[in-house]
Amino acid sequence: MAAALAGGLLLSGCAAKPALVAQSERPQVVTTTGLLRDLAQQVGGERVSVVSLIPDSADPHTYEPTLRDARNVVYADVAFSNYALLEEHNVIKTLDANLRDEAVSVSLVEESVKYAAELIPLVENVNLDTIWLGLRAHGDGRAHGATRTSEVLLSVVDATGPGNVYAYLTGTFGDTDVYFDSSDGFDAATGYRDDTMSIPADAHTHLSWAFSAPGVYTLAMRARLQADDTSRPVPLGEATFTFAVGVNPAEAGVPDAVVLDRGHADLTANLDTRSLEVRYDPEGGGAHSQQALRPDQVVIDVPAKSLDEVPAGRQFGFLGKPGTQVYQLAQAVLGKHVHGELDPHLWQNVRNAMAYVQLIRDTLVAADPAGAAEYRRNTSAYLTELEVLDDYVRDTLAAIPPGNRYLVTTHDAFGYLAKAYHLQVAGFVTPNPAAEPSLADRRKLTETLRSLRLPAVFLEPNLAARSSTLTEVAAEQGVAVCPIYGDTFDSQVTSYAQLMRFNADSLRDCLGTRTPK
Repeated sequence: MAAALAGGLLLSGCAAKPALVAQSERPQVVTTTGLLRDLAQQVGGERVSVVSLIPDSADPHTYEPTLRDARNVVYADVAFSNYALLEEHNVIKTLDANLRDEAVSVSLVEESVKYAAELIPLVENVNLDTIWLGLRAHGDGRAHGATRTSEVLLSVVDATGPGNVYAYLTGTFGDTDVYFDSSDGFDAATGYRDDTMSIPADAHTHLSWAFSAPGVYTLAMRARLQADDTSRPVPLGEATFTFAVGVNPAEAGVPDAVVLDRGHADLTANLDTRSLEVRYDPEGGGAHSQQALRPDQVVIDVPAKSLDEVPAGRQFGFLGKPGTQVYQLAQAVLGKHVHGELDPHLWQNVRNAMAYVQLIRDTLVAADPAGAAEYRRNTSAYLTELEVLDDYVRDTLAAIPPGNRYLVTTHDAFGYLAKAYHLQVAGFVTPNPAAEPSLADRRKLTETLRSLRLPAVFLEPNLAARSSTLTEVAAEQGVAVCPIYGDTFDSQVTSYAQLMRFNADSLRDCLGTRTPK
């Protein structure tokens, strides 16, 4: 909405500033996150004015931009985004739609490789009892005019079966967004709007799938690419997907069917072939390890053990009354988080932050050559500080006993920290705070903590109010809950260097308190 409303601001902003930064002016820099704001300020110093779109303490994955954010973009000379689908898609759309043509825009993850940043794949193996089923847009769609602001629209246009089928997302606040709902039927004329989910090109998303009765279901889907707001959508094909719910998959009647009963699968719009397919990895990996299957050769197994009860809470009313039984493929990772194949949290490795800083320096030098000496001087001093910081994090975490070097957190944001400083991510927990967790959920978490015998688990301060299951089970097991910062600042931690030092100290103090028996 902000991007659309800012059209008038964009027109007036374009006429207000020259194409190059004048020597008498302070370059205006906009970043997506507060963490990037700090890095840009360290390089730019007093010579630049820096603002971030996403305020401190807000979640970059879910923040919705405002009209003021759009106005800040209009007047920017340089823009820095993390990207790799870290930010909410509307943040990127607001940035790209309102940035002046002559302004410079840099996606730090993509460009930082030139400065020796190390990228690691985002591997999601959450060890569910049933298959994890999401949606995916495979390919970048550039042949069809797609950019990073384009959307792939996946629509359900028909469903058959003995009951109703729903697909929905549960957010980190416990709210729900329903995307597919067969209970009110499908209208070919309106189905694109009423039963449609949009995701960026080359991305995928989590979903929960619920079925109100056992039996065989089919789901007819169509996909389109919306390259921009003015072009006609590009058809990407249609297909029918088959589900065996609470019954033997053989009853689906699909000859020589590939039964998807574990791991990770995505109902996928392939932008390269303009077709729908299923991408599947029984071991739970991402696109790099998935095989492509035709929809007509696949049966998706929703087993009897997936039978669950509708939880209390108005947000689940679309599924029926509390206590009503439904068959459900769980979302696996709570939170409305659409992402790609790379872990976007590069800065948890200080060496990667150093690559960001060098990229920011060279970008500002190119945009404002008159300030080159100052930018280089600031960068040199800050890189020296980051060298010391890297040593501090490494030495501090080395003090943790080897048997305690496991991370259980609320957010999957610490893969780079673990790889760079010799820790292991044992799991991440993002429970739904608006509904009572099932006994199975609590039992799994309890067994994880018992088996690892860890002294502590870690909770991001901005997610503290949303993680009751983690804190309750930790208390029952005598496990401490300690703070850790992922991708946002607050009143206590206001800079990148503070964030990394705080995390190192918290990990050492909390995981080094006792050795597992």
